[in-house]
Amino acid sequence: MSEKTCAACDCDLDENAIQVRIGGQAVEVCCDDCAVKLKEAHASASASQRG
Repeated sequence: MSEKTCAACDCDLDENAIQVRIGGQAVEVCCDDCAVKLKEAHASASASQRG
């Protein structure tokens, strides 16, 4: 049995996991705070790659 963990903080996910789209991929996070952090990190990385 493989346990799922939060894409942002590596905490174990339960039935309350939140699914968000990052770069066209669906990822699961444990809470709204992690969803916001992950989206901000992706936006920052995307902006730095552009220039």
